[in-house]
Amino acid sequence: MSIERTLSIVKPDGVGRNLIGEVYRRFEQVGLKVVAARMMRLSQAEAEGFYAVHRERPFFKDLVRFMISGPVMVQVLEGENAIAKNREVMGATDPKKADKGTIRADLATSIDENIVHGSDAKDTAAREIAYFFRDIELCPRTR
Repeated sequence: MSIERTLSIVKPDGVGRNLIGEVYRRFEQVGLKVVAARMMRLSQAEAEGFYAVHRERPFFKDLVRFMISGPVMVQVLEGENAIAKNREVMGATDPKKADKGTIRADLATSIDENIVHGSDAKDTAAREIAYFFRDIELCPRTR
């Protein structure tokens, strides 16, 4: 098992519905630690930059509009196999297809408003973490 870091975002629907604590509880239950966190409101340019990989997809404009619609909670999670573990806790993007007990199955209202974002691979996690946090803002690695 390897200790990894991954980026996670509680999206505007999760923040607006006061679900930050519930989302964090679920991360912590599976052994993930929050090693950096920040609440912020993304500008259009920031949201477009973060989701640039999806720029040519039909949902890009709606995704950006949603992500700038309210505050988000951005955090770095750390733990053994953090990327896979976070994705398992989040559940499938479509809450109707997500396993019972996952964040999206239990808390999301639609595929568009699905509470959380999580990195999908090591290289993506590194890029996404660097997009929001400087190294000095990250707590030291778990021993």
